[in-house]
Amino acid sequence: MAYASARLMAAAFRSVGVEAYATPDSDHETLELGGQHSSGEECLPHKVTLGDFLKICRQPGADPKKLAFFMPRAPGPCRFGQYAPYLKQVLSESGYGDALIFSPTSGDGYDGIGEHAAELLRTAWMGIVLGDLCQRFLLKTRPYELHAGDSDTAFQQAVEDFSAALATPSLSSNERVAQLATVVKQVRDRFRAMPAKYDRGRPLIGVVGEIYCRLNTFSNDDVVRRIERLGGECWLSDISEWVWYTNWSREYDCARDSGRFNAAYLKLKIKSRVQYEYEQTLLAHVHEDFEGYEEPHDIRAILAHSEPYLPATGALGEMTLSVGKAIYLHRQGADGIIDISPFTCMNGVVSEAVYPAVSAEHDDIPIRSLYFDKVGGHVERDLEIFLDLARAYQRRKKQQRRYPKYFP
Repeated sequence: MAYASARLMAAAFRSVGVEAYATPDSDHETLELGGQHSSGEECLPHKVTLGDFLKICRQPGADPKKLAFFMPRAPGPCRFGQYAPYLKQVLSESGYGDALIFSPTSGDGYDGIGEHAAELLRTAWMGIVLGDLCQRFLLKTRPYELHAGDSDTAFQQAVEDFSAALATPSLSSNERVAQLATVVKQVRDRFRAMPAKYDRGRPLIGVVGEIYCRLNTFSNDDVVRRIERLGGECWLSDISEWVWYTNWSREYDCARDSGRFNAAYLKLKIKSRVQYEYEQTLLAHVHEDFEGYEEPHDIRAILAHSEPYLPATGALGEMTLSVGKAIYLHRQGADGIIDISPFTCMNGVVSEAVYPAVSAEHDDIPIRSLYFDKVGGHVERDLEIFLDLARAYQRRKKQQRRYPKYFP
């Protein structure tokens, strides 16, 4: 989904001896192959991931018997649960049936990974935290850089440095965390040293929505960079948010079905606690850098915000997170909210239905839903209009933004 997290996830697999790499960047061939093997009614992430995997199969020398594709699943009504079975069918029909589809599910917290599951999940979680950190550093710095491209270069170097550390085999979890914490300080210092001119005039735009489309720059036509070029700054919802939501969902289901006094519930709580401690250790040296950009300490804060509109116990998935995060970002002083979703996405459609009420009850903050299908549209025009609305709101808003100390 995201440039950094995909590469760091691959590094986590390499740490347990599995040769793993992120798929090459999507391009016109991706869309052509995905379109040839889909009806056009599926959501865009299906078309993109399908095309990317088929592109790998078509590479010279590719041997399906030596290929495995990582395509997680999730329960529920979203079409995402059908990606892996459909991919398997298409690969079989296209002569690549010997390729393995590796498809753990969020229904069991991805515990079904298999051998080395505990070690791999711990390392993968570190990779997710660090991938999100790379993205946060990039987005808070790039709009203010004095030399175009400096932030992108520092971002890519950070991903490479974290990948090298994550892929190191035969480390205990404590040794790996300590090693990664050292790299975090190096990445932090690199971004701190970057020539930049920070000013308080840029509108802060919160970006929420369907997890793949909002994070995958190819699928969303690089909306975040477009907003930056139009004079804005973006606060993009990250992957960690989804993991914390998945943890909460499993704990809720377990407590509902079996109560809280059982081994299964205790195991879930311990897992969340360990993840929290790893996250806090890795981020301990960057709190000052993200003053005013703090993510919620507990996913239940986001779910509480969404409760009046889309209760988490009834409305499942990104729709609840998007609405709750939109309200959280409003309270953090954001000047507008953009919801990014694939065309026809259930989560996007449901969220859009309640956004007028959310806006009306939160100072009429501008909220705009954008849908993507890679066949056309007027994204630049829509963003120009939205930024004008955000600037107008910025002048009259009641909830002011809290800036970091390094802003003049």
